Amino acid sequence: MAVTKDDIIFQWEGTDKRGVRLKGEKTGRDQNYIRAELRRQGITPQRVRRKPKSFKLGERVKSKDISIFSRQISTMLNAGVPLVQALDIISTASENAKFQKLITNVRTEVESGSNFADTLRKHPVHFDELYCNLVEAGEEAGVLDTVLETIATYKERIEEIKGKVNKAMYYPTAVVAVAIGVSALLLIKVIPQFESIFEGFGAELPAFTQLVVSISDSLVDYGYMYFLIIVGGIIAVIMAKKRSPRFQHFMDRMTLKIPVVGGILRKAALARFARTLGITFAAGVPLVEALRTVSGATGNEVYREAVLRVREDVAAGHQLQLAMQQTNVFPSMVVQMTAIGEEAGSLDQMLKKVAEFYEEEVNNAVDALSSLLEPVIILIVGGLIGSMVIAMYLPIFKMAAVV
Repeated sequence: MAVTKDDIIFQWEGTDKRGVRLKGEKTGRDQNYIRAELRRQGITPQRVRRKPKSFKLGERVKSKDISIFSRQISTMLNAGVPLVQALDIISTASENAKFQKLITNVRTEVESGSNFADTLRKHPVHFDELYCNLVEAGEEAGVLDTVLETIATYKERIEEIKGKVNKAMYYPTAVVAVAIGVSALLLIKVIPQFESIFEGFGAELPAFTQLVVSISDSLVDYGYMYFLIIVGGIIAVIMAKKRSPRFQHFMDRMTLKIPVVGGILRKAALARFARTLGITFAAGVPLVEALRTVSGATGNEVYREAVLRVREDVAAGHQLQLAMQQTNVFPSMVVQMTAIGEEAGSLDQMLKKVAEFYEEEVNNAVDALSSLLEPVIILIVGGLIGSMVIAMYLPIFKMAAVV
């Protein structure tokens, strides 16, 4: 019987012919159908109930979920498990309710006769054009398990690079935010206590102390306004990036110029470009079409536009390496490796080597950045807090000197 969208997941408990207790999950339209199916399999059902929904706050389908899904299904297909059964196993085993629903819908479509690639195209948020094109190529060539294994490896590498980039961006940002928060707490809660003591001295405060006290007074009186301005500014930047391609291009270009971090982002974009183009080209996708798909995988607007310019030049008849050279965003090594690959007829292998090189570069750069940031962060946090402590004790030192 074909599974329909109205089918429900049930949890069941029962015993087999030997009296051994068993339990599991099955999908069907109602409890009677589940009981009948269990009896047909030689199981005496004792309890059948609808599986409770478990949507968690903030639960969503993440890129990592798709990466794990790709590895699981490639492994099952390679072991000879039919596609529909593999999808059923994965959906049942998942603890993420939204991901479970996604895979259940995919299984329903495939079981009704749709191609796997066409079914995935109905969920573009989770399965992008590159993913669907590779799956389609694998289905047509009869090597879906091999292609899915390639996709799984690709997804895992991309997720690893993304994690490294996030670490490079979020770690210093989080620490600086904590430093600012601690400083603001001292300025709002602690400094006013000292200020009331200083007023009893009746003497003129040192310039540095007066500056800190003025900042404290400003935060106490207008702190909520500063907070709203900062939050509003962050929201405005995020919205502008989403709605204005020109602003997003400007922000991405500026980000690439940040010392150390900009270099990591460049290497990450090059790794994504090489890895994605190599896999797409190896799957038999024409180069011009592959470049269009790859443009959105770089993760940076500057490189996206550069890849689209490369695509236009290649479509006009230029060699790939020459078109890349004209953009001035691809390093000489990448261009030369591409040229060697084109001449030797092994472009996908050369691009794979380029990707591996830059992935290793990103790993090393992030590790070096983390080591470098630790003493710098200690100096920043210590400097901020130490400055306020010194500012508060300067009047006391001044009075002691006078006495």
